[in-house]
Amino acid sequence: MPVEWTVSHAQRMVLAVAKGKIEAADIERYLHAVSKDGAMSYAKIFNLSESTSLPAASSVRALGGIVSRYAQDGPVGPVAIVAPSDESFRRAQIFARAASAKRPLKIFRELHEASRWIKSLEQAKLDASDPP
Repeated sequence: MPVEWTVSHAQRMVLAVAKGKIEAADIERYLHAVSKDGAMSYAKIFNLSESTSLPAASSVRALGGIVSRYAQDGPVGPVAIVAPSDESFRRAQIFARAASAKRPLKIFRELHEASRWIKSLEQAKLDASDPP
């Protein structure tokens, strides 16, 4: 499977890895499954490090539109996209612009940076919920 993911309900986290040649339908299946599993509001890391080919820019924009529609139905959690190559970084930027939703989204070159950022958001949320 070109996109593999794990949902942790306990941690409210989705980790996805794109492998090999990725088609828009692969990412659309991932988005649908995450929504169906009730995890759209969870933090997500989407790792493109193992992908060899990505959908065309027009398809990536369409995927962003799908996320925007999900955001109309409820909260969409923060997204960290790991895009180490120049091509994957450009596609991630196109997606970020098209996927308008009220949530943090950031693109990284390294997985550990993405993970650190997601953890910092979760910690900030915990800190904000603690009474003074």
